[in-house]
Amino acid sequence: EMPEKHDGLMQGFQLWVNLPRADKMMAPRYRDIKREDIPVIQRPGGVTIKVISGQVDGGSGPVRDIVVDIEYLDVTLPPDFEWQHDIKKGYKAFAYVITGSGLFAPGMKEPVGHEHLVIYREGDGAAIASRDNELRFLLVSGQPLDEPTAWGGPIVMNTQAELDLAFKEFQEGTFIKHS
Repeated sequence: EMPEKHDGLMQGFQLWVNLPRADKMMAPRYRDIKREDIPVIQRPGGVTIKVISGQVDGGSGPVRDIVVDIEYLDVTLPPDFEWQHDIKKGYKAFAYVITGSGLFAPGMKEPVGHEHLVIYREGDGAAIASRDNELRFLLVSGQPLDEPTAWGGPIVMNTQAELDLAFKEFQEGTFIKHS
């Protein structure tokens, strides 16, 4: 689960997906996905899209069957380039800037730089323009659960009572359910 050092630096991203109430206590699943398992889509003009989950131009990401439908893309735009991507109707989305800076919506005046997050409103498509440098970002979208959330450390439940029970079970060694 730990990324490897490259040129003296270590970088990695994890996305934890909140499950619907009915599926929260299912047996846990883990996937070890290697770089070679991730399709890389090359688009005209030098756009590179690594498809981690979802589908782009016939390339399907290796993260599948996780109860909820998500799209998880690692996108690189060349300098001074505009790119558009549709977000499914009813889905919410965010972009996390890894390197470079860019404009993440039409009419945006100030660029968003590395280590910043852009949250899209429902129904927004992603219209992104790089500036004078290459821009790399994660674009993630999914259908909202519209359920209450109670969060504590690594555990996410729907109510404080469920969260309290989960921590009690965790302490007793009975939290992880096996099928």
